[in-house]
Amino acid sequence: VDWNVKLWDACSGTMLQTLEGHSRDVNAIAFSPCGKLLASGSSDRTIKLWDARSGTVLQTLKGHSSYINAVAFSPCGKLLASGSADGTAKLWDTHSGTVQQTLNGHLSSVRGVAFSPDGELLASGSGDGTVKLWDTHSGTVQQTLIGHLGPVKGVAFSPDGKLLASGS
Repeated sequence: VDWNVKLWDACSGTMLQTLEGHSRDVNAIAFSPCGKLLASGSSDRTIKLWDARSGTVLQTLKGHSSYINAVAFSPCGKLLASGSADGTAKLWDTHSGTVQQTLNGHLSSVRGVAFSPDGELLASGSGDGTVKLWDTHSGTVQQTLIGHLGPVKGVAFSPDGKLLASGS
């Protein structure tokens, strides 16, 4: 186990860079919409924001009390969502690195996060078998979707935002 992020040339398969900095497993990775930032979430309870070209750590985000399972950028790239084994999702300002919202309400680990295409909603899937839809401005739950018999490990919006998929 190397606890690193590796950047690869997708066409040639050549490894371009190794990003070192986490002290435990890297569980989640996401590029910002413009491709300039890379976020990595780890079992070390931190999220690192990297300059995707240079591989430099720009910020280390701390605030979850357990490991990070999921990260996702908002469509505009100004917010980063994280889901953690502490049962919360957080919305972070990608410029300042500060927490904008802490979303409490799941009874178990948050394992998946996804923004709606317009950035107005965040979906979070949890080990409690639920999906919650959050207003990204107020941090309030808009809906709780119940239907899975096991943990929800992934969530995704359709490109038009009319469908939400969840996987268990």
